[in-house]
Amino acid sequence: MTAYGMTAYAVGLPPIALDELTARAELLTRVDRKYVLPRSELPELLDGLAGRARVLEIDGRREFGYHSVYFDTPELDSYLGAARRRRRRFKARLRHYVDSGLQYAEVKTRGPRGTTVKRRRPYDGGDGFAPVLAESGVDIDAARLSPTLTTCYRRTTLYVSETGTRVTIDADLAWRVPGGPELDLPGRVIVETKSGGRASAADRLLWSLGHRPCPVSKYATGLAALRPGLPAHRWRPVLRRHFPALSSALSPALSPAPSPALSPALEDLS
Repeated sequence: MTAYGMTAYAVGLPPIALDELTARAELLTRVDRKYVLPRSELPELLDGLAGRARVLEIDGRREFGYHSVYFDTPELDSYLGAARRRRRRFKARLRHYVDSGLQYAEVKTRGPRGTTVKRRRPYDGGDGFAPVLAESGVDIDAARLSPTLTTCYRRTTLYVSETGTRVTIDADLAWRVPGGPELDLPGRVIVETKSGGRASAADRLLWSLGHRPCPVSKYATGLAALRPGLPAHRWRPVLRRHFPALSSALSPALSPAPSPALSPALEDLS
Protein backbone atom coordinates (compact mmCIF):
# COMPACT_ATOMS: atom_id res chain seq x y z
CA MET A 1 0.00 0.00 0.00
CA THR A 2 1.49 3.32 -0.96
CA ALA A 3 1.39 6.37 1.27
CA TYR A 4 -0.85 8.10 -1.25
CA GLY A 5 -3.19 5.13 -1.40
CA MET A 6 -3.69 5.06 2.35
CA THR A 7 -4.26 8.81 2.59
CA ALA A 8 -6.79 8.69 -0.25
CA TYR A 9 -9.07 6.43 1.81
CA ALA A 10 -9.50 9.15 4.46
CA VAL A 11 -9.60 12.13 2.11
CA GLY A 12 -13.29 12.85 2.77
CA LEU A 13 -12.95 13.05 6.56
CA PRO A 14 -12.48 16.40 8.33
CA PRO A 15 -9.13 16.84 10.14
CA ILE A 16 -8.29 16.97 13.82
CA ALA A 17 -5.02 18.43 15.15
CA LEU A 18 -2.75 16.43 17.45
CA ASP A 19 -3.24 18.77 20.42
CA GLU A 20 -7.01 18.47 20.21
CA LEU A 21 -6.86 14.69 19.75
CA THR A 22 -4.61 14.33 22.79
CA ALA A 23 -6.87 16.57 24.88
CA ARG A 24 -10.01 14.68 23.90
CA ALA A 25 -8.74 11.09 23.74
CA GLU A 26 -5.20 10.54 25.00
CA LEU A 27 -6.40 7.17 26.38
CA LEU A 28 -3.19 5.99 28.03
CA THR A 29 -5.48 3.69 30.06
CA ARG A 30 -7.97 2.05 27.74
CA VAL A 31 -9.60 -1.05 26.32
CA ASP A 32 -8.11 -2.13 22.98
CA ARG A 33 -9.97 -4.17 20.39
CA LYS A 34 -8.07 -5.30 17.31
CA TYR A 35 -9.27 -6.44 13.91
CA VAL A 36 -7.44 -7.69 10.80
CA LEU A 37 -9.14 -6.56 7.58
CA PRO A 38 -8.43 -6.95 3.89
CA ARG A 39 -7.26 -3.61 2.57
CA SER A 40 -10.07 -3.72 0.02
CA GLU A 41 -12.67 -3.42 2.81
CA LEU A 42 -11.32 -0.15 4.24
CA PRO A 43 -13.54 2.10 2.09
CA GLU A 44 -16.66 0.44 3.50
CA LEU A 45 -15.45 1.06 7.05
CA LEU A 46 -14.57 4.70 6.40
CA ASP A 47 -17.83 5.32 4.54
CA GLY A 48 -19.66 4.04 7.61
CA LEU A 49 -17.75 6.50 9.81
CA ALA A 50 -18.41 9.50 7.56
CA GLY A 51 -19.99 12.30 9.55
CA ARG A 52 -18.81 10.75 12.83
CA ALA A 53 -15.03 10.61 12.50
CA ARG A 54 -12.18 13.06 12.02
CA VAL A 55 -8.69 12.13 10.87
CA LEU A 56 -5.44 13.19 12.54
CA GLU A 57 -3.63 15.67 10.30
CA ILE A 58 -0.18 17.14 10.97
CA ASP A 59 1.44 19.52 8.50
CA GLY A 60 -0.93 18.32 5.78
CA ARG A 61 -0.14 14.62 6.37
CA ARG A 62 -2.74 12.05 7.31
CA GLU A 63 -0.58 8.97 7.68
CA PHE A 64 2.67 8.51 9.51
CA GLY A 65 5.51 6.02 9.61
CA TYR A 66 6.20 4.05 12.79
CA HIS A 67 9.27 1.94 13.60
CA SER A 68 9.23 0.06 16.90
CA VAL A 69 11.87 -2.12 18.49
CA TYR A 70 10.46 -4.49 21.10
CA PHE A 71 12.70 -5.53 23.97
CA ASP A 72 12.55 -8.73 26.01
CA THR A 73 14.60 -10.74 28.48
CA PRO A 74 16.70 -13.76 27.40
CA GLU A 75 13.88 -15.95 28.77
CA LEU A 76 11.28 -13.99 26.75
CA ASP A 77 9.32 -12.97 29.87
CA SER A 78 7.30 -10.42 27.92
CA TYR A 79 6.32 -12.82 25.14
CA LEU A 80 5.56 -15.76 27.43
CA GLY A 81 3.58 -13.55 29.78
CA ALA A 82 1.24 -12.74 26.89
CA ALA A 83 1.19 -16.32 25.58
CA ARG A 84 0.23 -17.66 29.02
CA ARG A 85 -2.05 -14.71 29.85
CA ARG A 86 -0.22 -13.81 33.01
CA ARG A 87 -1.92 -11.05 34.94
CA ARG A 88 1.27 -9.02 35.37
CA ARG A 89 2.48 -9.19 31.78
CA PHE A 90 4.21 -6.29 30.07
CA LYS A 91 5.60 -5.07 26.75
CA ALA A 92 8.61 -2.79 26.39
CA ARG A 93 9.41 -1.00 23.16
CA LEU A 94 11.34 1.89 21.72
CA ARG A 95 8.99 3.69 19.35
CA HIS A 96 10.25 6.00 16.64
CA TYR A 97 7.79 8.38 15.01
CA VAL A 98 9.45 8.58 11.61
CA ASP A 99 7.94 11.81 10.31
CA SER A 100 8.64 13.85 13.44
CA GLY A 101 11.85 12.12 14.50
CA LEU A 102 10.58 11.70 18.08
CA GLN A 103 11.45 8.58 20.05
CA TYR A 104 9.87 7.24 23.23
CA ALA A 105 10.61 4.38 25.58
CA GLU A 106 7.20 2.83 26.24
CA VAL A 107 5.95 0.13 28.60
CA LYS A 108 2.48 -1.41 28.44
CA THR A 109 0.92 -3.33 31.31
CA ARG A 110 -2.49 -4.77 32.14
CA GLY A 111 -4.80 -2.74 34.33
CA PRO A 112 -8.10 -3.65 36.02
CA ARG A 113 -10.95 -5.13 33.96
CA GLY A 114 -8.75 -5.90 30.98
CA THR A 115 -7.56 -2.36 30.36
CA THR A 116 -4.20 -1.51 28.81
CA VAL A 117 -2.02 0.99 30.68
CA LYS A 118 0.77 2.70 28.71
CA ARG A 119 3.54 4.79 30.21
CA ARG A 120 6.28 6.45 28.21
CA ARG A 121 9.16 8.89 28.32
CA PRO A 122 11.12 10.65 25.60
CA TYR A 123 14.14 8.50 24.75
CA ASP A 124 17.62 9.94 24.26
CA GLY A 125 19.70 6.98 25.42
CA GLY A 126 20.70 7.33 29.04
CA ASP A 127 18.69 5.17 31.43
CA GLY A 128 16.61 3.67 28.62
CA PHE A 129 13.69 1.70 30.02
CA ALA A 130 14.60 1.76 33.72
CA PRO A 131 12.42 4.75 34.74
CA VAL A 132 9.42 3.62 32.69
CA LEU A 133 9.64 0.07 34.04
CA ALA A 134 9.72 1.45 37.58
CA GLU A 135 6.72 3.71 36.95
CA SER A 136 4.85 0.74 35.48
CA GLY A 137 5.57 -1.53 38.47
CA VAL A 138 7.46 -4.05 36.32
CA ASP A 139 10.09 -5.85 38.39
CA ILE A 140 12.56 -6.45 35.58
CA ASP A 141 16.16 -5.27 35.46
CA ALA A 142 16.33 -3.01 32.40
CA ALA A 143 19.89 -4.19 31.78
CA ARG A 144 18.51 -7.65 30.94
CA LEU A 145 16.35 -6.35 28.10
CA SER A 146 17.62 -6.59 24.54
CA PRO A 147 16.08 -6.00 21.07
CA THR A 148 13.91 -8.97 20.07
CA LEU A 149 11.69 -7.80 17.21
CA THR A 150 11.36 -4.78 14.93
CA THR A 151 8.04 -3.70 13.42
CA CYS A 152 7.45 -1.14 10.68
CA TYR A 153 4.12 0.21 9.43
CA ARG A 154 2.21 3.31 8.39
CA ARG A 155 -0.64 4.57 10.56
CA THR A 156 -3.76 6.66 10.04
CA THR A 157 -5.57 7.74 13.23
CA LEU A 158 -9.26 8.63 13.50
CA TYR A 159 -11.21 10.25 16.30
CA VAL A 160 -14.88 9.23 16.72
CA SER A 161 -16.43 12.02 18.76
CA GLU A 162 -19.69 10.37 19.90
CA THR A 163 -17.79 7.81 21.98
CA GLY A 164 -14.46 9.61 22.43
CA THR A 165 -12.70 6.77 20.66
CA ARG A 166 -9.45 6.56 18.76
CA VAL A 167 -9.30 4.24 15.77
CA THR A 168 -5.91 3.43 14.27
CA ILE A 169 -5.40 1.82 10.86
CA ASP A 170 -1.98 0.26 10.32
CA ALA A 171 -0.82 -0.73 6.84
CA ASP A 172 2.41 -1.86 5.13
CA LEU A 173 3.15 -4.05 8.13
CA ALA A 174 6.56 -5.69 8.30
CA TRP A 175 8.44 -7.57 11.02
CA ARG A 176 12.08 -8.47 11.46
CA VAL A 177 13.99 -10.56 13.98
CA PRO A 178 17.43 -9.00 14.56
CA GLY A 179 19.86 -10.95 12.42
CA GLY A 180 17.06 -13.30 11.33
CA PRO A 181 14.10 -13.63 8.97
CA GLU A 182 11.64 -10.96 7.86
CA LEU A 183 7.93 -11.05 7.14
CA ASP A 184 5.37 -8.64 5.75
CA LEU A 185 1.57 -8.63 5.55
CA PRO A 186 0.50 -7.43 2.11
CA GLY A 187 -3.14 -6.74 1.37
CA ARG A 188 -4.22 -6.53 5.01
CA VAL A 189 -4.44 -3.85 7.67
CA ILE A 190 -4.78 -3.95 11.44
CA VAL A 191 -7.59 -1.77 12.77
CA GLU A 192 -7.54 -1.04 16.49
CA THR A 193 -10.19 0.74 18.53
CA LYS A 194 -9.08 2.41 21.77
CA SER A 195 -11.85 3.37 24.13
CA GLY A 196 -12.52 3.96 27.80
CA GLY A 197 -14.37 0.66 28.16
CA ARG A 198 -17.59 0.03 26.30
CA ALA A 199 -17.67 -0.96 22.66
CA SER A 200 -17.54 2.14 20.47
CA ALA A 201 -19.47 3.17 17.38
CA ALA A 202 -16.49 1.98 15.35
CA ASP A 203 -16.65 -1.47 16.99
CA ARG A 204 -20.36 -1.77 16.31
CA LEU A 205 -19.80 -0.78 12.69
CA LEU A 206 -17.03 -3.36 12.31
CA TRP A 207 -19.30 -6.02 13.80
CA SER A 208 -22.07 -5.11 11.37
CA LEU A 209 -19.57 -5.58 8.52
CA GLY A 210 -18.78 -9.09 9.71
CA HIS A 211 -15.52 -8.42 11.58
CA ARG A 212 -14.80 -9.57 15.12
CA PRO A 213 -11.97 -8.67 17.49
CA CYS A 214 -9.06 -11.10 17.36
CA PRO A 215 -6.02 -11.67 19.58
CA VAL A 216 -3.45 -10.04 17.34
CA SER A 217 -0.38 -8.40 18.88
CA LYS A 218 2.27 -6.79 16.72
CA TYR A 219 4.95 -8.10 19.06
CA ALA A 220 3.63 -11.50 20.05
CA THR A 221 2.00 -12.47 16.74
CA GLY A 222 5.03 -11.28 14.78
CA LEU A 223 7.48 -13.14 17.01
CA ALA A 224 5.34 -16.30 16.89
CA ALA A 225 5.34 -16.11 13.09
CA LEU A 226 9.09 -15.66 12.83
CA ARG A 227 10.02 -18.12 15.59
CA PRO A 228 7.59 -21.02 15.07
CA GLY A 229 9.06 -23.06 17.92
CA LEU A 230 7.55 -20.71 20.52
CA PRO A 231 4.20 -21.50 22.19
CA ALA A 232 1.60 -19.65 20.13
CA HIS A 233 -1.83 -21.17 20.86
CA ARG A 234 -3.45 -17.74 21.23
CA TRP A 235 -2.24 -16.49 17.86
CA ARG A 236 -2.37 -19.63 15.72
CA PRO A 237 -5.86 -18.89 14.26
CA VAL A 238 -4.72 -15.38 13.28
CA LEU A 239 -1.55 -16.73 11.69
CA ARG A 240 -3.47 -19.36 9.73
CA ARG A 241 -6.10 -16.96 8.47
CA HIS A 242 -4.17 -13.78 7.80
CA PHE A 243 -0.61 -14.90 7.02
CA PRO A 244 -1.26 -17.13 3.99
CA ALA A 245 2.33 -16.87 2.76
CA LEU A 246 3.83 -17.64 6.15
CA SER A 247 5.37 -20.99 5.27
CA SER A 248 7.08 -19.70 2.12
CA ALA A 249 8.20 -16.48 3.79
CA LEU A 250 9.95 -18.46 6.49
CA SER A 251 11.52 -21.02 4.19
CA PRO A 252 15.36 -20.85 4.37
CA ALA A 253 15.42 -21.39 0.62
CA LEU A 254 13.63 -18.12 -0.05
CA SER A 255 14.71 -14.54 0.52
CA PRO A 256 11.93 -12.54 2.19
CA ALA A 257 11.09 -9.14 0.80
CA PRO A 258 13.01 -6.46 2.71
CA SER A 259 11.09 -4.46 5.27
CA PRO A 260 11.14 -0.64 5.16
CA ALA A 261 14.54 0.82 6.01
CA LEU A 262 15.08 1.56 9.67
CA SER A 263 16.19 4.91 11.01
CA PRO A 264 19.85 4.98 12.05
CA ALA A 265 18.87 5.10 15.73
CA LEU A 266 16.78 1.94 15.48
CA GLU A 267 19.25 0.22 13.17
CA ASP A 268 21.84 0.47 15.90
CA LEU A 269 19.54 -1.41 18.27
CA SER A 270 18.35 -4.17 15.94
